[in-house]
Amino acid sequence: MRAFLVLLGIILLLAAGAMAMGWISIDQTRPAVVQAPTFRAEGPKVSVGTTQKTVEVPTVSVQKPADNAQTNGQ
Repeated sequence: MRAFLVLLGIILLLAAGAMAMGWISIDQTRPAVVQAPTFRAEGPKVSVGTTQKTVEVPTVSVQKPADNAQTNGQ
């Protein structure tokens, strides 16, 4: 197995060297065309409607603190 891998490596190195020296030339004869995949998806049927409802909303009151600048010694 090791001998096979070494032999394969040597062949690949020789092929790469031959391509670098210009001894081997590989040209594309026909442009490659990749077909886009087709997708189809079906989702659930959703119906949307409105209804009149009365909702109780809480009230918020804010009380500002007194001006403590004089009482803090500033």
